[in-house]
Amino acid sequence: MDFTFTEDQQAAVEAARAVFSGVAPDGVPSPALTTGAVADDFDRPLWRKLADADLLSLPIAPEHGGAGLDPIALCLVLRESAKVLARVPLLESGAAALTLQRYAADELRTEVLPPIATGDLVVTVASAGRTGHEPAELAVSARREGADWILDGTQTAVPWGSTADRILLPAHTTDGHAVLALVPRAHPGVTLDDQISTSGERQAEVRLDSVRISAREMIDDPTAWQSLRAVLTTGTCALALGLGERVLAMTGDYTGKREQFGYPVATFQAVAVQAADRFIDLRAMEATLWQAAWRITTDAPGPLPAAGDIAVAKIWASEGVRRVVQTAQHLHGGFGADTDYPLHRYHAWAKQLELSLGPAAAHEEALGNLLASHPLG
Repeated sequence: MDFTFTEDQQAAVEAARAVFSGVAPDGVPSPALTTGAVADDFDRPLWRKLADADLLSLPIAPEHGGAGLDPIALCLVLRESAKVLARVPLLESGAAALTLQRYAADELRTEVLPPIATGDLVVTVASAGRTGHEPAELAVSARREGADWILDGTQTAVPWGSTADRILLPAHTTDGHAVLALVPRAHPGVTLDDQISTSGERQAEVRLDSVRISAREMIDDPTAWQSLRAVLTTGTCALALGLGERVLAMTGDYTGKREQFGYPVATFQAVAVQAADRFIDLRAMEATLWQAAWRITTDAPGPLPAAGDIAVAKIWASEGVRRVVQTAQHLHGGFGADTDYPLHRYHAWAKQLELSLGPAAAHEEALGNLLASHPLG
């Protein structure tokens, strides 16, 4: 694999840094201590800035108003967004746009991709399933009725589900294969209940009761859900990397200024070793992220299917982001729990990302199964 980013990908990073440079982490003091959500909506002004900088249109083809870039470019921008805990549905919108671009019918692409590119149509993705512990495509059933489809079931923990315009969600047919439905939030038969994530963000439980969707709003291709899930997972790893990098930088800055016995605590061996270990975690997270992003972007052959590289990236991201934040809390001491200091918000976001990625042991088992079925050498 080639770790060199293209000029277009590097330009996307520079544009993202310019937009996020003035964003305060989360922008809300002490939300982790409240019983309700951080806010009722995502950061609409920031969303508009991202649209004006053409960052929402990155994965959309030029004929629909976009730049036609790939999942690697999306991951690069997501990495920057996580450094400031940007409260926008950038991952969900980008993953949905890539999927619709590749799999949707021409009529649907023409309808939804241009307004997604301009930020006027906000699309989120339901990918947690009914309980968060079972395949998401099994949470909703889909059956044909005439020229339409009928959807029944419940998707839980849908990010930005209460305020997005449409929800792209997986479902299963009577013969067991996965389809995708683009469901308007305000649609007959759709009911939303508020949920609060570990990070304090407002999510939604989406219940579908005989929801009728036209055939043009459906993607009846089993590989579409696999592709969408791969982009969502890799993008989540990018968020974990960006968050971890920012937390380690905060820790280095704090320990470089905090003195004990007349010396900065960063000069103490025990502190330096812990910081070095977390730096190694971040480099491993970075290498495995770009390997996974490169595989899903190029469909290049490898010793294992791309799912193997994604599993490795998830193992490092899930474990790594937890270790980075826990070490940061330890080295900050009591200051890390000060709600006037943003580290506690990074901790909450890191835990949410870890839960979203799932336990490393499960990914190790999946990787082992792939190795068993695809012997190396």
